[in-house]
Amino acid sequence: MKTDFEVSFPRLGTVMPRNTAEITDSNWLIGCETLDRDFTDYEQYKTYIAPLGIKRLRMQAGWDKTEKIKGQYDWAWLDRIINDATKRGLKPWLQISYGNHNYPGGGGSNLGAGVPASPEALAAWDKWVEALVKRYKTKVTEWEIWNEPNFSDNLENTPEKAAALHIRTIDILKRIQPEAKVSGLALGHIGLEYADAFFKSLADKGKLKLFDNITYHDYTYNPDSHYPKVMELQAILHKYAPNMPLRQGENGAPSGSGDGRGALGEYEWSELTQAKWDTRRMLGDLGHDIESSVFSIIEMAYTNGPINRLNYKGIIKSDSTKKIIRPKIAYYSIQNVTSIFDRSLERIKRVEPTHNQNAVPKNPTEVAYTKGTDRSLAVYGYQHATTKKQLFTIWSDDYIPVESNKTRNLTFTFANSNFDQPVYVDIISGRVYEIPASQWKKTGNVYTFTDIPVYDAPILIADKSLVKLM
Repeated sequence: MKTDFEVSFPRLGTVMPRNTAEITDSNWLIGCETLDRDFTDYEQYKTYIAPLGIKRLRMQAGWDKTEKIKGQYDWAWLDRIINDATKRGLKPWLQISYGNHNYPGGGGSNLGAGVPASPEALAAWDKWVEALVKRYKTKVTEWEIWNEPNFSDNLENTPEKAAALHIRTIDILKRIQPEAKVSGLALGHIGLEYADAFFKSLADKGKLKLFDNITYHDYTYNPDSHYPKVMELQAILHKYAPNMPLRQGENGAPSGSGDGRGALGEYEWSELTQAKWDTRRMLGDLGHDIESSVFSIIEMAYTNGPINRLNYKGIIKSDSTKKIIRPKIAYYSIQNVTSIFDRSLERIKRVEPTHNQNAVPKNPTEVAYTKGTDRSLAVYGYQHATTKKQLFTIWSDDYIPVESNKTRNLTFTFANSNFDQPVYVDIISGRVYEIPASQWKKTGNVYTFTDIPVYDAPILIADKSLVKLM
């Protein structure tokens, strides 16, 4: 991958990508959505998933595609995908939606559709869920129940109706597969009143505790701007289910603009700004202890529903016939994230800004830093679970990613930090540089780094032991 990003530090190499087989576990999921509506072709991109370094795949099971003839299930399409993915060491996170056209009141089979509502349709839904879980319970351990019930101007899917569908579904699921992990809600945008009513409906029936996490999708032009609202959503959830985690279940940026292409279309996106957005979202979510799914593995050729053109959010470029063209910049940038950030790294819970370079927190597990600017930066810290060597992610977070790699030099101090040989990593290009001895020093456990190039994409100051080079 080529970019015009340049810094004056001595180049050491490039981040070595890691295949999923080399990674035990991580924070990431990748979207393989819309296979149920034939907007993408799994055969086109299946060999690109494992090299990305992400094990878990989000996809829809597709009731309407599986039961095209009333009362008859044709599993061939889904068997092929699930069997292939699991043979590759991948883990499907299977969403049970959408509805089925064979049944009056059966709900729609596209984005924004109503949930099944009639007695006949709900009885058929119950049979579908039972058959689905029984068929794949040895290969699928994570499930999601519906997608964006509050999407757009849909007034059919009240929070109470969506909660009722969740209740009947998780009861069937847990009866057949008690150990299953189940995600709920898949909120289409962060509608706090909707979420509150949904959580209350589940909690009143004693069912919210059955879920392992609650998922949300929130598309914002600046990927860092939505965390205050995410924290509000978390606070509402914790009123009813203390400590239940949120999962970011679907997010990504386009690599081009245009009406009819889905969220975030009103901006002149490029492959570079997409890569900046996606990596900021991934590392911002990691910095908030939120599991994070990238939308999506490949561009999607939508043919019906509220999106009716090629959706550019894929990290692999395709054409209108669903044929793969090539990976985009974001694909390689995400490889750089997944190579470095696996479960061997622990987040440093308190990384606090200060204006005093000599301020050292009394608690040795806390880090204080100065940043040499009054502009907003995202700064998160991590340490290796065993060696305790550290790295810090840094980027300018106060604006939408721009089509420029121009940097500005800033000076940082980190107190209560731990480096042997600090290096500088540009996540977009994967280039790794030595930080010259003249530009860093250690005084006690305070490290000072001078003239560090920063821009609107993630860079790392990391101990070299935490970055595998090629």
